[in-house]
Amino acid sequence: QVQLQESGPGLVKPSQTLSLTCTVSGGSITTNDHYWSWIRQAPGKGLEWMGAIAYSGSLYDSPSLKSRTSISRDTAKNQFTLQLSSVTPEDTAVYYCARGHSALAYWGTGTLVTVSS
Repeated sequence: QVQLQESGPGLVKPSQTLSLTCTVSGGSITTNDHYWSWIRQAPGKGLEWMGAIAYSGSLYDSPSLKSRTSISRDTAKNQFTLQLSSVTPEDTAVYYCARGHSALAYWGTGTLVTVSS
């Protein structure tokens, strides 16, 4: 059973960079045809897919966030990371990592990140 767990600071100041890590267990992030995504949900809003990294290391960006997001991975640790730059209070959300790209099969429990001074 694949399990994902997000980790990172719960509070980030405006204009700083938000950094989150997703640790995967029960499966390798380099397994063929597996993709790994970041998704967020702001208060009172729907889910927003932010981007993904493939088993091969290829990256997939959301057009609306492309200029501010960076996704990378550490295959030795079986982790992938999200960095979101120049955050504003509008980036306050629960951030999730998940396995998949268009169809998301396994999800982490989510972590709340608040952007506030």
